[in-house]
Amino acid sequence: MKYSGSFRVWHWLNALVIFGLLGTVFLRKTFLSYRVNSEILMAKLSEMGNDINIEDAKILAKAIRNPMWEWHIYLGYALVGLMLFRIYLFFKEGSKKELFKDLTTHQKMVKVLHTMFYVSLFFISVSGLAIYFGKEVFDKELLSMIKESHEALFVFIMVFVLLHIGGVVVAEIKEKQNLISTMIHGKRIVENDNH
Repeated sequence: MKYSGSFRVWHWLNALVIFGLLGTVFLRKTFLSYRVNSEILMAKLSEMGNDINIEDAKILAKAIRNPMWEWHIYLGYALVGLMLFRIYLFFKEGSKKELFKDLTTHQKMVKVLHTMFYVSLFFISVSGLAIYFGKEVFDKELLSMIKESHEALFVFIMVFVLLHIGGVVVAEIKEKQNLISTMIHGKRIVENDNH
């Protein structure tokens, strides 16, 4: 199995962007959660003799979080660009010509998961753009549905990333498939068993 240089660059850039997006979501839901931090701000300011209400505390907590969340938006733009580049590569380089019926059950499952991953990346890109630019276009109910879909897709992508990394590790260690070297060098490095 060989991968073109363009595909390998896309793969590693895509991995960096997805890890960045996962990191920003993790921070938003944990250390930089405005709900948790607004309560901390209220308590600390109260200890210093400065009482504020919960709404003002939430505004401050969101202001602290905003610079980090801007990275989520920048990375989202990068993901959209990478998706467009991946579509270009698909048509430029063509898809693999192996027939689905000639694959093993495991290979079919991997192919289906990768297809679901690509479809999810496409829809998460579109929904992210809709969330960012659609505030004036969509009503609140539709925008809320789009946000829910966006977050649900992100859960699938997170699960896929874990399965993908786990599968690569198993293939490298147990099955000696040299997938990592394939994705770095473009072709598999075959170990010589004649020592």
